[in-house]
Amino acid sequence: MSAPVKHPMNPWNHDVAKDEKDLIDVQVDGEWVKMPRGLNVVEVAHRMNKFIPHYCYHPKLSVVGNCRMCLFEMGTPKMGPDRQPVLGKDGKPEIAWMPRPQIGCATSITPGMGIRTDSALVKDCRNGVMEFLLINHPLDCPICDQAGECKLQEYSVEYGTGGSRFVEDKVKKPKNVDLGERIVLDDERCILCSRCVRFSSELTKDSVLGFVNRGSHSTLTAYPGKSFDNDYSLNTVDICPVGALTSKDFRFQMRVWFLKETKSLCASCGTGCNVTIGSRERKVYRLTPRENESVNSHWMCDHGRLNFHYLEDQNRLQQPLLRAAGEQFPGSWVDALNRAAEGLKKVKPQEIAVVASARMTNEELFVLQRMLEELGVTQVDTVNRPGQADQFLRHADGNPNTRGAELLGMSQGGRKFSSWAGEIAAGKIKALLVLGGEDVVKAGIPDSALAKLEMLIASGILSNATTRAAQVVLPGAGFAEKSGSMVNVHGRLQRLSRAITAPGMAREDWMILRDLRETLTGGNSLHSIEDVWKAMAAAVPALQGLSWAKIGDQGIDLGSFQPAAVPAQP
Repeated sequence: MSAPVKHPMNPWNHDVAKDEKDLIDVQVDGEWVKMPRGLNVVEVAHRMNKFIPHYCYHPKLSVVGNCRMCLFEMGTPKMGPDRQPVLGKDGKPEIAWMPRPQIGCATSITPGMGIRTDSALVKDCRNGVMEFLLINHPLDCPICDQAGECKLQEYSVEYGTGGSRFVEDKVKKPKNVDLGERIVLDDERCILCSRCVRFSSELTKDSVLGFVNRGSHSTLTAYPGKSFDNDYSLNTVDICPVGALTSKDFRFQMRVWFLKETKSLCASCGTGCNVTIGSRERKVYRLTPRENESVNSHWMCDHGRLNFHYLEDQNRLQQPLLRAAGEQFPGSWVDALNRAAEGLKKVKPQEIAVVASARMTNEELFVLQRMLEELGVTQVDTVNRPGQADQFLRHADGNPNTRGAELLGMSQGGRKFSSWAGEIAAGKIKALLVLGGEDVVKAGIPDSALAKLEMLIASGILSNATTRAAQVVLPGAGFAEKSGSMVNVHGRLQRLSRAITAPGMAREDWMILRDLRETLTGGNSLHSIEDVWKAMAAAVPALQGLSWAKIGDQGIDLGSFQPAAVPAQP
């Protein structure tokens, strides 16, 4: 098994200390607690369920202290004549408070430190910082994509004064600036937090962004002759606390408070980044990364983020298709399943081959496994899908569930599939079942070979060369239209959740396979996705003892497991 993906960590914030010697006593708003040595004040407050507002600070970026919003009141142990701390009645050091506030992001805790997060001084300082930040900020909230998620809006309500003493004209800055292929900048909204600058220079090593000019005229820009086009550029839209950086794809599409948010996975490669799907009225509007330190931290690539528009492609399959007189015609599900079953029954089990896609969920693969066992079919494999790997998150495996297919014995890494074109031409394979939207023509089986098959059945969500050649086409569901689980390349079991329903007559793939199995063999004890999971967890050793709830939103590491044995070809 490959090692877990590593992410750049902020050296100013260490993980929770495992050794008691690494814990120190600090006082937070009058309460003494033990915290890991080296933690900064913002993180200490967070672990105490207290919130210190901040703009420039991000736990995965270096500390710069630009915004001054995280001011707190700091104290140190009061020292006696003997240079020892003066102890109070509770046996803890008495605190001597400093006359001026400090910034929490750049202040690491020390033994006996006192922290006040909501004193009168702190509140007055926050009011002043908010008034300063809003002096030149435009009143763009009615047209700003960040409205509803804007920290400037939220903090102005929580920590602002509700008014401004500034009567001069606001400084005008560039608007609607094209920073790159996917990013638009509105400089008037920028509060100079530098999160985007640090992200591009520290994490993606693409030093394209910077500030020019001084004072009130400072602006964010791309360096001359350069464009902000790296494959992680849209992460800067996520971490921008205001509406300065916006996504061209999502810009002016939908107000965020109308979106239904669903926790799910990106299915664009084997990493399996955790995402939140934003949808409304059966349409996906955006994907945003969901924090999971074991998988993708706070980030995701732009390719995965934008790889959902095919769900509304004009070539989307929305109803079953049946071939007659050389043409495909729409039909009912009953007719399509009966036609598929008849075609498979006419040939011997050893003359049937099945492409079980590594883009299918574990549940879909398990129902397929049950059906093939009952039919006696042993020729099953997946199609390899190479991805464009990088040194950050994108993986060379373009399939999201290769490990799941191996776990359930539905894959031999493409070794069987590579010989099927010749076996079809020789008449050894007479029926082919292609699942998960795989295009076997593109993968190496020519149209001339497919024309020799007695039965070609294909399921998928988009029309391709394989579906156009099929006798029966079964319209399936996309990643945002179904629930299930997948195992990423590092062996982590994770949940996929349905955000929208499939269009037209399309169905979730496990339902298609369940109904096809019932039509073929009469076997059907799986009436819901929960039934499928229970049966699979009981049958697969690596999943025994696990429930849907135990997987949780963060997934669970299966550790090292041995792939199930694929039955040998008779």
